[in-house]
Order: sequence, then structure tokens, then C-alpha cells
Amino acid sequence: MTLFGRCATLGHRMHRARTYYVYLMTNRSKTLYVGITNDLVRRVWEHKNHLNPGFTDRYLIDRLVWYELHFDVRTAIAREKQLKGWKRARKMALVVAMNPTWKDLAAAWYQPLARPARQDA
Repeated sequence: MTLFGRCATLGHRMHRARTYYVYLMTNRSKTLYVGITNDLVRRVWEHKNHLNPGFTDRYLIDRLVWYELHFDVRTAIAREKQLKGWKRARKMALVVAMNPTWKDLAAAWYQPLARPARQDA
């Protein structure tokens, strides 16, 4: 059996630990967006590439400035709702506590996409 299959010696199913992230993203103007995901790298990439129409695409939200990890989806959802209920100043203080310069925490996660070679006419 595989690591996550049935464990004969323990007589029960082993479960892979799940992780969830509550995160804050922003743009050059520091417009804030609160989100939740189980795959932070994928979700930030989607935001950076504007793959989903809506708030983050309309306001060019493309910088990860804060995140926290949760192991229980209910806790993560409750935290996301809590942050969405906070005033802007409190969210900004949360960012500053972790990331005082508001740098993009995901800036080095991705390689820039190669541009196709230019065809001269």
C-alpha cells in the first residue's frame, strides 16, 4: 500500500495533512484583497496573470503581502470572514506587522514568461 493508503499495522486510514492559506494581496495603490486557498502558489499565480475576472482583475491586484497557514478549513474560512469584516486600517496593520515594506512575498516564486521571438517583416 502507498503511504496514504490503508496502514495494515495500525489498522486505520492515514490521511494527508491538508493546508489552507488566508492571504492578503494588493496592487500599486495598496487596494486590499482577502482570499483563502489550499494552494497559495497556484492561486497567487492566477492573480498575477489575471486569470479570473472580477475584483482582483479589475483592480490589478498582483502582490502577495501577507498570509497565514491553517490546518482546518473551518478555521481558515472563519479567519477569512473575520479579516473581511475588519476596517482597512486594521488589515494594513496586520500587513505591516509581517511585511513592513509591503514587498511582494511571491516575487521570486515564478519565472517570467518568455516572449516569442519577434518576426521582422
